[in-house]
Amino acid sequence: MEYSKLVSVTGLSGLFELLSSKADGGVVRSLEDKSSKFVSTRIHNFSHLESIEVFTTGDNVNLVDVFTAMKASAEVLPDEKDAAGIKSYFEKVYPTMDFSRVYASDMKKMIRWFGQLKANNIEIKLSENPEIETAGTESKPKVAETKAAAVKQAPAKKVNAPRKMV
Repeated sequence: MEYSKLVSVTGLSGLFELLSSKADGGVVRSLEDKSSKFVSTRIHNFSHLESIEVFTTGDNVNLVDVFTAMKASAEVLPDEKDAAGIKSYFEKVYPTMDFSRVYASDMKKMIRWFGQLKANNIEIKLSENPEIETAGTESKPKVAETKAAAVKQAPAKKVNAPRKMV
């Protein structure tokens, strides 16, 4: 199972692996009980873990950075029900987190999700996008230049002669 396939679904607790998606929803498998089900996008929203960012006192960081800090820390994970313990845990593990904008419920989710990731032996890393890596090394043509080249290469259209009225 890859970190890039994991999603959070609104209204449902825990993390899910996105097995397949359709226009009206997706089939997901729970990391907790391994059950699969269809989830409609009319009722629920999906959030890929790779796209979730956490507020800090500087620039926002990806959730992977927080999970990596949690993994590297020697601190013991606090109980999910102890809000003060969770806040003091994150003050030690990730002190640059903006605690005025990151709610206690969000920190509880991070603790719960981290536990699920560890229980399922999922490697916490962002997927590598080859397009992003090569963007700096190659020069891409501008959109206007591409459109102009496509117009030049397109075959000429046939225009019908106007009809004569009798």
